[in-house]
Order: sequence, then structure tokens, then C-alpha cells
Amino acid sequence: MIPIAQLNPYQSKWTIRARVMNKSSIRNWNNSRGEGKLFSFEIVDESGEMKITAFNKEVDKFFSLVEQGKVYYISKATLKVANKQYNTLKHDYEMTLHAHSSIVPCADGQDIPAVQCDFVPIAELENRDKDAIIDVIGVCKTAEDVSRITTKSSREVSKRTLHLIDTTGKMVAATLWGEEAEKFEGSEQPVVAIKGARLSDFGGRSLSALFSSTVMVNPDIPEAFRLRAWYDQGGYALASQSLSETKSGGSGMRMNWKTLSDVKNENLGHGEKADYFSCVATLLYSRKDTCLYQACPSVDCNKKVLDQHNGWFRCEKCNREFPNFKYRLLLSANLADFRDNQWVTCFQETAEALLGHSAETLGQLRDTDEAAFDAVFQKANFTTHIFKNRVKLETYNDESRVKVTVMEVQPVNHREYSRMLLSNIHNLTQ
Repeated sequence: MIPIAQLNPYQSKWTIRARVMNKSSIRNWNNSRGEGKLFSFEIVDESGEMKITAFNKEVDKFFSLVEQGKVYYISKATLKVANKQYNTLKHDYEMTLHAHSSIVPCADGQDIPAVQCDFVPIAELENRDKDAIIDVIGVCKTAEDVSRITTKSSREVSKRTLHLIDTTGKMVAATLWGEEAEKFEGSEQPVVAIKGARLSDFGGRSLSALFSSTVMVNPDIPEAFRLRAWYDQGGYALASQSLSETKSGGSGMRMNWKTLSDVKNENLGHGEKADYFSCVATLLYSRKDTCLYQACPSVDCNKKVLDQHNGWFRCEKCNREFPNFKYRLLLSANLADFRDNQWVTCFQETAEALLGHSAETLGQLRDTDEAAFDAVFQKANFTTHIFKNRVKLETYNDESRVKVTVMEVQPVNHREYSRMLLSNIHNLTQ
């Protein structure tokens, strides 16, 4: 029996005893290399955590056996370098199950922890990088109603936003999705811990649970007990400050509506701080030839890697070489509304939302099916969305220009947008 932290591909025989802390549903995939199904789960022991994935026949063999919260003896799986595009855990390696893999239930697992968390105080979120994967815990001061949104692939998904506060007196918005959003009950202001949430920076700071995140309500851990006592003994009366309110304009409104001509006419972004605005616009064109790059596979690093032409890729930032890389998107696009047009920059998440495909999928298409790759961009052209943007005057080589970065892409809610237009018309008549 060895600890998870000591596992590596160079060991021939090993057995671990670990608890399942998170389990996915079965997902089907279909791409240029074929089709199949998979599921994954994450395990933990006293030393660390690791992700395990099963494909096709192993899905049939192990899916019903593996239960979240249960402890198992696991052996004879394949260990490989972790693909950090899909794996947010800290371990350098991950497992893949095969025909000879063994998973046996363990009746005696009281000493195995349920989860390992490295909680970041909410006030500290202001100092963390955008897209960082973090663990957070707080009291759910308020919870918004469940809403339904339609994704670009025409799939409806539920979302619910929680407002979490901790002993720092700061509050942050955290969004749950799907079943987690639907089943959440916040009327008694529970303590909520989220392991592996993604940090966003539109209008300040906000969090979003991922498919791989673990959401725990009133978890049986010391941090939760301390928070509960603090809140009940006076923390509830604290005048909290939200990190998730829009910092520009001072109104606290999440939608600072502008036309694209307003950006130029009002000199947005020319002050000391960046300005934020929202607009309804149509994608006219995007530069597909330069939109993808090969990036470092580490969780917290998106630096472009250098191909060593020997099967390895070097990241200068991490000062390491890797046998793999992840694709990242950096998309330049031209948007237009009824008054003007504007070049904008879209990073990973917003580019994926705009194009309707992940960076990894687009990278595979570019390498294997150029016609299908081109079709993705053709389909995205002349689609209309709500764009939430950051604008700032930047100087490079003694040349100043306004840079507009898309922070979020949303489908147009025509009812709410029409209400906003009617309100503007009403204000003009006063």
C-alpha cells in the first residue's frame, strides 16, 4: 500500500486505498478519431488527490461500482502525465483504467479524508489571476432563484448564483450549474464550500463551479464550524463589501449598456482605470489563422510552449519540459451594431462561447479536418450576442490605442433587452 502522492509511471506494482470525492456522469464523444464514452472520478487519501478516467468497456465495468464517498483498493491502472486542460488537481500524474485494472470496496476507511481543500480567503481573490482554479468556503448570505439559459449548442442548462461571505467581511458571487443549481437550498444560510471553482474578473471578481468542481453544503470540517459560529455570533450583521460588483460607474449595476460608437465618443478607457460596458452586437469576422497556440499544460500556466522537435515542449515560465501541451484560444474578432464596428480580443472562455467549441476540439480540427475547422468560423459569423467588455487605452512602442477585451459572451435575452430599450426611450422623453 502506497500513498497517492508517491504514485508515478515508473512503479510496476502498487495498490492504493482512497476515497472517491467526485464522480462524473457518463459522457459520449465523437470526433475525427472515432467515438466512444468515458467517465472520470477523483480520489483522495491523507497524502493527496488523483484523477482516474475510464473509457468504453471499462465504463461498463466500473461505473456502477464506483460511488462518491466510498473507499476502495485500487491497483493495476495506467499512470500518465496529467492533462491539465481537463485536470485541476495538483498531482503531476493521472490514471486510466484498463481491462486488468482492479477496484475493490474497502469496508474500513474511517481514516481516509472526504476531501482535501486549500481554501483561499474571499478577500484574497482580488490578488489571484483570472481563470485560476481555487477552493473557497463561505456562508451563503443570499441565493438567487434558478434561471435557465440556452447555450450556443441549443442546450438548456440551469444556473443559480450564490453570494458567499467569510470572516474577511468580503462577499463574492459564485455560480452553480445544472443539478447542483436546481437542488441547492439556501433559505437557512448554509456554509458552502466549493473545491475547484474558476475565478473570473468581469466587473470585479466572481466564481463559477466547473464540471469537475465539488460543491459541499455544511461540510463536516473545522473551517465550516468556525464560519458557522462567526456568522451566528454577529457576522450576519457585518456591512459586507462585494467583490462582484462592477467597479466602473459606481452604480453597482452589472450591465453598463453602450453602443459601439459610445466607446469612441465617450472616450471609454482613457482614465486611470479600465471601463466596463455591455453591448448587443453581431460577429462579422474572426481571424482563424492566428487564433490557436500551444500552451503549457500546467494548471495555473497558459504560457506558449516551445516545440523542442524531440517529442517534448518547453515552458520558459515554468522552466520545465512536457511531453504534451494544451491548446489555448486568443481570438481577434470584429463586432458591429447598428451604429459602428469594433475590433475586440477574446481569450479562452469567451472565444469558446463565441465559436461553440473547446480549444482542444478546434486544435484537433485544424490538424485533421481543415474544412470542418473553417465551417466552425463560418457558422459563428453573423451571430448576435450580449458582449460584456473591458476597455483600456494601452501604449505599445510609443503608439496608443484603445484595446477592447471581451470578458463574457451571453445569448440575447430579448425580453430583458427590450425592457432596457423601452426604459431608455422613456428617459429620452422626460
